[in-house]
Amino acid sequence: MTHPTRPRAGGPTPAPGDTRPDRRWLGIHLSDHLAGATPGLALSRRAGRAHRKDPLGPGLRRLSQEIAEDRGALLSLIRRLDLPVRRHKAAAAWLGEKAARPKPNGRLLNRSPLSDVLELEALALGIRGEAMLRRTLLQIADRHPAPLDPGRLERLADRADRQAGEVDTLRAAVAREVLA
Repeated sequence: MTHPTRPRAGGPTPAPGDTRPDRRWLGIHLSDHLAGATPGLALSRRAGRAHRKDPLGPGLRRLSQEIAEDRGALLSLIRRLDLPVRRHKAAAAWLGEKAARPKPNGRLLNRSPLSDVLELEALALGIRGEAMLRRTLLQIADRHPAPLDPGRLERLADRADRQAGEVDTLRAAVAREVLA
């Protein structure tokens, strides 16, 4: 908890009775989600390429396009709120995703069917996280002096819910095929 007589890191001490939100926390939170969206986008693109010639391909490519649009909307929101874009977080997450690719999956030199299950699980988790972010922003929209468009946030949250459902359907089908 911040001591009432010391300034908070990154900002001045609030005046007594000041109930405005501390923008620093929002900036960090949005940057963390942007960092998560960066490897999520790379993962969705890779999954789309891996399935370009099978029935999963079209849905995964459309999903990848939507994830790119959603990441762009998040970046636009960060800029519109005049918050810093912490590129180092996105770069670290991108590197982490690259480092996590080689894993014991039953095959040494090529993709395992288990890769599909794990990738779809990871995509579902990331998409659900974005839906939660949009709903959180909706909850604070009326407390923020900067423009948070509730209609747009609701549409993005609904889209993330739809995406999560689609990925879950794909994940269940692939898991049945691979693991059963």
